[in-house]
Amino acid sequence: MWRHTRPALQKILRLNRPRATCRALKSSSATERALQYQPGQKIHGFTIKEVVAVPDLFLAAVKLTHDETGAQYLHAARDDSNNLFSVQFRTTPMDSTGVPHILEHTVLCGSERFPVRDPFFKMTNRSLSTHMNASTASDYTMYPFSTQNAKDFQNLLSVYLDAVFFPCLREQDFWQEGWRLENENPTDPQSPLVFKGVVFNEMKGAFSDNKRVYRQHLQNKLLPDHTYSVVSGGEPLCIPDLTWVQLKEFHATHYHPSNARFFTYGDLPLEQHLQQIQQEALSKFTRINPKTEVPPQEPWTSPREDHVTCGPDALAPDQTRQNTLCVSFLLGDITDTLESFTLSLLSSLLVFGPSSPFYKALIEPKIGTNFSSVVGYDSSTREASFSIGLQGMAKQDMERVKQIIHQTIDRVIQDGFEEESIEALLHKIEIQMKHQSTNFGLALASYVASSWNHDGDPVELLRINHSVNKFKQALKENPRFLQEKVQHYFKENPHRLTLSMSPDEQYVEKRARAEEEKLQRKVQALTEDDRRQIYEKGLELLSAQSAAQDASCLPALRVSDIDPVTALTPVQFTSVEGVPVQLCEQPTNGLVYYRAVCSLNSLPEDLRPLVPLFCTAITHMGCGSMDYRQQAQQMALRTGGMSVSPHVVPDSAHMDMYEQGVLLFSACLDRNLPHMFDLWRDIFNSPHFDDENLLRVLVMMSAQERANGISSSGHRYAMAHAARNLTPAGDLMETLGGMEQVKHIKRIAEMQDLNHVIRTLPRLKKHLLNPHNMRCAINATPQKISDSSKHLETFLKDVSGNRKDLKPVRANMIQQKPIAPHLESGPFKSLISESNYQPCHMKTFFPMYFPVNSVSQSIRTVPFAHQDYAILCVLAKMMTAKYLHAEIREKGGAYGGGAQMGDGLFFFYSYRDPNSLQTLAAFRRGVDWAKAGQFSQQDIDEAKLSVFSAVDAPVAPSGKGMSLFLNGLTDEMRDAHRQRLFAVSHQNLVDAAERYLSVGHGTDGVAILGPENEAIRKDPSWIIK
Repeated sequence: MWRHTRPALQKILRLNRPRATCRALKSSSATERALQYQPGQKIHGFTIKEVVAVPDLFLAAVKLTHDETGAQYLHAARDDSNNLFSVQFRTTPMDSTGVPHILEHTVLCGSERFPVRDPFFKMTNRSLSTHMNASTASDYTMYPFSTQNAKDFQNLLSVYLDAVFFPCLREQDFWQEGWRLENENPTDPQSPLVFKGVVFNEMKGAFSDNKRVYRQHLQNKLLPDHTYSVVSGGEPLCIPDLTWVQLKEFHATHYHPSNARFFTYGDLPLEQHLQQIQQEALSKFTRINPKTEVPPQEPWTSPREDHVTCGPDALAPDQTRQNTLCVSFLLGDITDTLESFTLSLLSSLLVFGPSSPFYKALIEPKIGTNFSSVVGYDSSTREASFSIGLQGMAKQDMERVKQIIHQTIDRVIQDGFEEESIEALLHKIEIQMKHQSTNFGLALASYVASSWNHDGDPVELLRINHSVNKFKQALKENPRFLQEKVQHYFKENPHRLTLSMSPDEQYVEKRARAEEEKLQRKVQALTEDDRRQIYEKGLELLSAQSAAQDASCLPALRVSDIDPVTALTPVQFTSVEGVPVQLCEQPTNGLVYYRAVCSLNSLPEDLRPLVPLFCTAITHMGCGSMDYRQQAQQMALRTGGMSVSPHVVPDSAHMDMYEQGVLLFSACLDRNLPHMFDLWRDIFNSPHFDDENLLRVLVMMSAQERANGISSSGHRYAMAHAARNLTPAGDLMETLGGMEQVKHIKRIAEMQDLNHVIRTLPRLKKHLLNPHNMRCAINATPQKISDSSKHLETFLKDVSGNRKDLKPVRANMIQQKPIAPHLESGPFKSLISESNYQPCHMKTFFPMYFPVNSVSQSIRTVPFAHQDYAILCVLAKMMTAKYLHAEIREKGGAYGGGAQMGDGLFFFYSYRDPNSLQTLAAFRRGVDWAKAGQFSQQDIDEAKLSVFSAVDAPVAPSGKGMSLFLNGLTDEMRDAHRQRLFAVSHQNLVDAAERYLSVGHGTDGVAILGPENEAIRKDPSWIIK
């Protein structure tokens, strides 16, 4: 997976406390053990360099070095059972062939101890991992996994160590994962030669995303002297220049322990990790000098400007305004922890929130649709950068935007920042550090990765409160501290790049032509013997991909290793002011989490497409005595965020029954409970909707964000659209969040006058923010549950004037259902029941500007409570692992694909797929494979493990009880589903494939998003959007 890393402040704000109960540092056994280590102590070939208590995060950090190779190691001991391992290598390519990215894929295709093809994907079905992945950044490659099972940890560690240090790196794996010349039809030597390869197609998809194109160009041009001047993920036109020999050479120099950084996290003993890593990997190496350091960029003596082009976006909110302009400043070395922390906070003050200077100067005048796709502080390179600009703007406004940026910098130097803005930002850090997440270890590994990669101190990075205190002290000693930073880094900084980007109608054609020319140059240089060898190698690869694999050498858990039952989550039910309330006592570490579901049942159907816009507007346009800036400031000062979002949940027992509404969510520190509910009170009682300029800003931003998301999440849009005619809930989900919503918000963005929308929003508010059709949930500590209930009661009394018994639009379809099945006398929730619903088959094609496809087929099956639902869950996992992965990814060259079960629907999908109709044929062959029953009990058990890794994924205290509150699933219902999963048999799977997936047995829908397709256009059974 190729990625650009997350900016530093965002990483900091992801540093959440883990899901385990937070206890005082002294009582945590994992930290106690770690704090007993001493600097200089030697353990299994490692020497301890530093042992530090980090009470801010309730962990102890142990820093070590491997004696023989110099490998660096950081262990974060925490009382958290979701243990994580990661190894990262500094990978610094000097060309754009994508060698580190292709190597990341290829090392996972078999190793010395585990020579089977694709052990990485096979382990996803032999493990209970909570995370398994690999990613290539601009200057490092990381391999992380996490699991709650100690045996599983050792198994995965063995596979990961062998993969990265002793990979097979077979030429066939290079062809499959990287690139190859092959006959379009591998079995037909007369078919034309084409480029194929998983990474080749992945990067074609990536380069169809204008956001990523712009980000890549900006980095290449701001840091032009070394590794950042190239595309680490691979430029599709350069990937075919990489050779297998070069790939192996890159591995030999970069994937060495002397160039490695190991990270472990959790409550498992450090000694055990060190012993296994030493025995299985590091003992076989001696120290080298990898020479992978990234030198500082030579600073410029004067600013530079440049221009690039991209593809046009047919879904952009304004077709005449598709230009982007951004000014980017090169800042300091990211290994200076305090300076980096300060600059990340400074960036947030400059850019984020409606009170920030650049929001006021650039967003409010409606010059563009949103900030540029690269904005704010970026610490993913050795020297950080700050970028500011706009997208969705007219070409003639570019000079104006440049002037505004420089004028805003001058104004900040003169006026500084409001004290409340700084206070709100520090409050945000406090609340995020208290929030407990399930993926703390992964967030921690990602947070330290960039700085540590360049020999920064990872322990210093973890001491966030130390940096906060230093920051506060600097402000206290010098009130102009931040203004002087702006003066130094922005006003007086000549290393500044202004990069503009505009659409070129011929962009896609030019890239396709360049690819074709590259292909023809390679083809024309071939001899007849070369062509024969290509054909024969293609057949060999196809044969290898089709051959049955003996995976017995891979370690695996057994189904008997899965806990037979799961812990119950006790909840209480009460009624406050006539509103049903669910209370859940949890160790939330001083935070209170509030949720409410408000019904859509009385909302006129013609207003339903406006619900997502209403959800955005209701928390962003001001309320009570506050304008939108004051509202945003108070939300930042008093809460961890307040949001409203569409809520559509199919019933667990009936395919054509569902709950429709909006979901309210907020969180706050205990001390801010009354303030949080005061904000909700003002939102309910007196929201502001009358500012047309502000509404247009929100509409344009929303339209731009939705349009931008299609290229990276096309398969999600395809799946949603394929499902729209199969269930009533699927239809509403498509209306509120699918391609239909993308088009709807685009139409609103194109309106010259938004007054009609402004007049309509209060009508939505009357129906949606109605306590009569509302239910609430609170998660808090036992000590704060009572207090939270009292403040909730005050809030509900304050908003009682909004309580109206409005008639449902389809009263004959309303069905009352107990919130919890054991509460037969109530309280109840109102669901829509469309008992006469008739699903229908539909195939839809969305022509898009990107060169690869997103394909989905959805089949109507059974709801969660049906006995066959569990069978279909196992079937989906097994079909993905044992058939579809090989057909769609390995043979077809798509970046990914498979099957999944959800909401009563069985989905097939692929993404970044060079094929379309061929992939649909692969889906059908997958069904035939399942019906034939040519799979083993081992295959079934592996599929069950994969299902249970999701079923038993850790749940944070903030999320406990939410499967009941949001989805209507009690612990008993989930346990019944669990027992049905255990009981799935071979015959069950064969029967389910025949009963539900065979052609003609179940209604299905198909959707494809992709480039122009003549075969589809000629087929009248397709609807072309």
